[in-house]
Amino acid sequence: MTFCCFFFLCCFKMWCKGQIAVVLLLLFFCDAFAQPRFKGQKQIAKHQKPAVMHYVEPRAGALQTVTAQCTESEVIVTISPDLLGVQKPVQPSDLSMGGCGVTSPAGAQPFVIEAPLQGCGSTVEMLGALIVYTFTLDYNPSPIDGLPIVRTNPAVVQIECQYNRLHNVSSNALNPTWVPYTSTISAEDILGFSLVIMSSDWSGPSPSNTFLLGDLINLQASVDSTNHEPLRVFVDSCVATPGSNASAPAYTFIGNNGCFLDSKLTGSNSQFVSPRVAQSVLQFQLDAFRFYGLTTSSIFITCHLKVTLVSAHVDPLNKDCSYNSALSQWSSVDGDNAVCSCCDTSCANPHPFRRGSGTHKHRPRRASEVSAPAGWQETISVGPLFLEQVSPSLSQSLSLQQDEVSAGSQFHYSILGAVVGVLAVSCVAVLFFVYRKAKGSVNTKQ
Repeated sequence: MTFCCFFFLCCFKMWCKGQIAVVLLLLFFCDAFAQPRFKGQKQIAKHQKPAVMHYVEPRAGALQTVTAQCTESEVIVTISPDLLGVQKPVQPSDLSMGGCGVTSPAGAQPFVIEAPLQGCGSTVEMLGALIVYTFTLDYNPSPIDGLPIVRTNPAVVQIECQYNRLHNVSSNALNPTWVPYTSTISAEDILGFSLVIMSSDWSGPSPSNTFLLGDLINLQASVDSTNHEPLRVFVDSCVATPGSNASAPAYTFIGNNGCFLDSKLTGSNSQFVSPRVAQSVLQFQLDAFRFYGLTTSSIFITCHLKVTLVSAHVDPLNKDCSYNSALSQWSSVDGDNAVCSCCDTSCANPHPFRRGSGTHKHRPRRASEVSAPAGWQETISVGPLFLEQVSPSLSQSLSLQQDEVSAGSQFHYSILGAVVGVLAVSCVAVLFFVYRKAKGSVNTKQ
């Protein structure tokens, strides 16, 4: 191309000088040295690699009744009508490859199936330096028209497309070092919710599921927000039932979008633990109880958990509130008590509330204003929990009282014995004195 341009400049110069013949000669050389032009020719397709065949089912006949070519994006399988090599032509409707049928026009022979590498039931695996896509061609003969018989056996042919790996692949997962934007969080994200009965000191799961009436049952709700924007978990509702079946009586001790109703209805010590140990963790305590009139002492607890972004403010629909009987008021575990004002009415349609007299010009979004994906909530059950009918502490107090009575009786008897002993000694002394005096008087008279 450079050579041609050079000659073109020379041509222009000589044209100006009237040397037309030389110009024509130069144009001839320019055309001779120019790149060849391919008119009407198609670009040659990339090389197609033959597939590897494995005949799973035994069959007779030639081995070349099935051929396949592997391209960069698909496999093209060619099937002879005499698939089994027994002079019994097969029907194209009896051929399939992972649910994909014959793609060649009706009546055309041989039969052709074109399948994408990542479709038609293919499997992929890495073998050393190769990436192998495996397909399964199935032949299932259908009965002869109008007759309940067949004259051929089923056949299975495995087809492999092998490609050289161009890059090394590591199975070690990489955690992203960036925080994704809210808009990039997929609505199909599945989060790891959990609800666990904890030990009395919150150090880990409770080693026992048996509690006493009067105990506080520690429960912990959490969500695994790895590789997500920071999330805040809420306990939206909790229901206790004496059994796992739906027909059993139920007691809703948390409801109205996160209001701990049990502490308000019964004056119990049930509460959300404040402050949180983490935004993705919420701990709460339930005052142990039993269902009246039932012989069973077990209860099951089912809670509906949900999460919102930590960057979003809590609101009447996304909150957790405890009732303080001493102060007769609701308080939020996240500090904004105004969101609890609807706990005595209905939080489904709360009245507008203010956090202060400041302007709302740059107010952060409330949690209910952020569209939460469906996977950001889950219902979890724990149980059974067993409640003992008689508290051992009462038995211990009764035993202690009996021990005190026994000790008092022993002390009383000891004093009484001492008094009786003193009286007995005194009586003996008096009698001895009287006896000595009476004996002395007799001796004097003699």
